[in-house]
Amino acid sequence: MSEPTPDDQALREALARVRTEVGKAVVGQDGAVTGLIIALLADGHVLLEGVPGVAKTLLVRSLSRALSLDTRRLQFTPDLMPGDVTGSLVYDPREAAFEFREGPVFTNVLLADEINRTPPKTQSALLESMEERQVSADGVTRPLPAPFIVAATQNPIEYEGTYALPEAQLDRFLLKLVLELPERDPEIAILRRHADGFNPRDLDAAGVQPVLGAAELLRAREAVARVGVGDDVLGYLVDLARATRVSPSVRLGVSPRGTTALLHAAKAWAWLSGYDSLTPDHLQAMLLPVWRHRVQLRPEAELEGVSADAVLRAIVQQVQVPL
Repeated sequence: MSEPTPDDQALREALARVRTEVGKAVVGQDGAVTGLIIALLADGHVLLEGVPGVAKTLLVRSLSRALSLDTRRLQFTPDLMPGDVTGSLVYDPREAAFEFREGPVFTNVLLADEINRTPPKTQSALLESMEERQVSADGVTRPLPAPFIVAATQNPIEYEGTYALPEAQLDRFLLKLVLELPERDPEIAILRRHADGFNPRDLDAAGVQPVLGAAELLRAREAVARVGVGDDVLGYLVDLARATRVSPSVRLGVSPRGTTALLHAAKAWAWLSGYDSLTPDHLQAMLLPVWRHRVQLRPEAELEGVSADAVLRAIVQQVQVPL
């Protein structure tokens, strides 16, 4: 266990309070809340998957409120155009010139709702923003605010009217978090809140309060960057990735971008847990959400009902952990 600096400890305590604030509006999704915080600390984007009605949108809105971050929501539809996402040039008759009108992407947290309901052309409009944190239009590059993350929701692909995300865009998401239907007791708690007058569109009435802001979040990122990593842990990470590439159930294994993503997410989890150096346990804890959307299974494995999560769990059991 590390000896945290006073600032590090204060930031961790503040982020713990963020979970409490989000819990005032969202019940039973503690893992998803932690995943979103890790993504913010690791400067990565998040794909939230779940059936309609499991509070994906409310979760992102509540977290943005607790972190005092500007957020915009964009509903992805089949007729959405790329310029509706990034912005476009608009003619101003008063100035007799074209001016750039910023799109919803110019924010701290972009809630891309039901991203798989729009065609790949519009989905790809997010690629530059997600990777470079900028938008290029008319030969001018415009930086996005910092911090900036995309929190995209999608319905499971077997639902009608959806498009599979391109592999290149899937790879840009640091985490894929799966929001399951609640168990009996959490669902009763949800109904009790609604019976007592809870309105998910009114976060003020829910009592969700800002805890910290963008400046503190950027300081926390700097602290995460200082988490140490030994050569043996790096070797273990590479061995895990190489195991995905030779698995008989896998058509496309984890790329070097995927290993880098797991490294950054695991460092964020280590710091959040109070450690100043990375351990194999931290890699194992973050492996599923970071790699489940990067592993492409063979068709015959999918026909047999094999899932990416099951393959990754088996690999964790097989690869030797450094002592």
